Amino acid sequence: GLAAYDAGDYRAAYRAWLPLAEAGDGDARAAIADLYLSGLLIEPADQAQRQRIQATGARWYRQAARCGHAVSQLNLGELYSSGTGVERDPVAAYVWLGLAARGGNEWAADRQARITADLTTPQLAEAAARLAAWTIDPGCTTD
Repeated sequence: GLAAYDAGDYRAAYRAWLPLAEAGDGDARAAIADLYLSGLLIEPADQAQRQRIQATGARWYRQAARCGHAVSQLNLGELYSSGTGVERDPVAAYVWLGLAARGGNEWAADRQARITADLTTPQLAEAAARLAAWTIDPGCTTD
């Protein structure tokens, strides 16, 4: 997949990564999400199609993030922060960025700290509770 991607053959990269992603590989899921969200795989015809494509990319990130894939957690947090492909949700953004920050990602920790300023006290309490209670999705296969 990476060789095809580097050669600019994004459809071939997608075809190579899809079986891996469907089997639970977090890197493949993140790569497919990147293809959708970057616009390299499909050129959207209109805003509605762009939103569907972004939502598909977000779903791939979510699948990997739920299985503990740190890059996908960071990227999903950013999507929730901006409302790209998902409904804007600063609580979810805080949680996903916090999970990536737990893994040592300083950029995620900085973004999480910035989002804290946008949260109300009840939202911050909810986000902290969700972050503390988070566990890897039991349906995860490999990662």
